Amino acid sequence: MTSHGRRTFLKATLAASAALAHDVNAAGQTPVLFPGFTAQKIQTSGATIHTLRGGSGPPLLLVHGYPQTHVEWHKIAPELARTFTVVMTDLRGYGDSSKPPDGENHANYSKRAMALDQIEVMRALGFSTFAVVGHDRGARVTWRLAVEHPTVVTKAVVIDIVPEPYSRVTRQFATEYFHWFFLIQAAPFPETLIGNSAEFYLRSRFLRQNAAANVFTPEAIAEYLRCFKDPATIHATCEDYRAGATIDLEHNAGDTRKVVCPLLVLWGERGSVGRLEPVMDIWREKAVDVTGKALPAGHFLPEEVPQETLAALLAFL
Repeated sequence: MTSHGRRTFLKATLAASAALAHDVNAAGQTPVLFPGFTAQKIQTSGATIHTLRGGSGPPLLLVHGYPQTHVEWHKIAPELARTFTVVMTDLRGYGDSSKPPDGENHANYSKRAMALDQIEVMRALGFSTFAVVGHDRGARVTWRLAVEHPTVVTKAVVIDIVPEPYSRVTRQFATEYFHWFFLIQAAPFPETLIGNSAEFYLRSRFLRQNAAANVFTPEAIAEYLRCFKDPATIHATCEDYRAGATIDLEHNAGDTRKVVCPLLVLWGERGSVGRLEPVMDIWREKAVDVTGKALPAGHFLPEEVPQETLAALLAFL
């Protein structure tokens, strides 16, 4: 991204933070982004999950990535709600969901624990089976959901990830995914550095993935900033990555189960995943019925190429 693009992004971010402040109520709801959706807090066995629901039809769960919240779906959720009952959650530790204690070996931020949250949220809303779409960290939760709860997930979509990335570390991988190794350092090292300029750090994550600055709306950026500036969120999201380098590896080790429901894999052709990984070769080893394709984007497909992402989802779901 050019220096002009970075300046434009910064100006939009600062303006949005001020302009949207009065639109966000104490519960963190953003009706301007999701008209017709209802927000509620749902208690699971391990956390309190901020949830939005809208539309009608078969149930569809959308699970966001790092460093975002459910807001990342704002460009496509209203259209999906024409066909589906759309449920969006903030992962535990993110957004307006609760931030549980770390647990032994970061267990409370394992993808297994996060997946169980999603099951219990959907069950509380009356859905015993459902389709799920996950991006980034949410896609890792989606993978655990599909593997560990095969009778619950009817169809699954994972956006811009491959499984078990630590097993394929190269110099280029470590360079582009440096934050994976930074965030897993013992507390309070990454928390302290991020907290000293949370806004700068947050913006850096969006700028590093070959996405044009203008794909992130001012309203979305303001929400991401509001949530991410909370020190509890900074710590919890580090715990998510620490779990990914510890207990998640233990859960994956020796687990030969494959995704048995139909699986769609989407990735950005300009993003790190698309450039560094043989995406479909890897996923064919992990799923029984898998299709996929690259879209003309970096990493943040639902915000960079919403129409192309929506078309792919509707065709599959």
